Amino acid sequence: MDKERRRLNRRRFSYYMRVMNERSGRLIGHLSDISTGGFRLDSQQAVPVNTDYALRIDVPDEIGSKNFMMFVARSRWCQLDPLDNVSYNAGFQIVNMSPGDLEIFGRMFEKYGTDANKPATADYLWR
Repeated sequence: MDKERRRLNRRRFSYYMRVMNERSGRLIGHLSDISTGGFRLDSQQAVPVNTDYALRIDVPDEIGSKNFMMFVARSRWCQLDPLDNVSYNAGFQIVNMSPGDLEIFGRMFEKYGTDANKPATADYLWR
């Protein structure tokens, strides 16, 4: 595991934000944790691992001047939620994002991310 990747600042996500599959228009899940290089989703279905997704997130007015952002992210892991055995948690790594959308993502991280007291072994992006 790349130690540099484990040092990414992670925060719990305090805003209920949907993540959609841009190609199908279907809901993939809701943001539950965010870092500067990726995020974790809570999902009602298992997410295939090591798959690239074209994703869309609607952007609240206070975060950006546009209504949505689109980007490509790769699923890195997926597991049954330990507290809710009918939901899944999935970690994603951002693969391709425009500079403008990356700026919006950074504002989301700052505004809605809350510091999480997680153990150092809780590296959800690159297991």
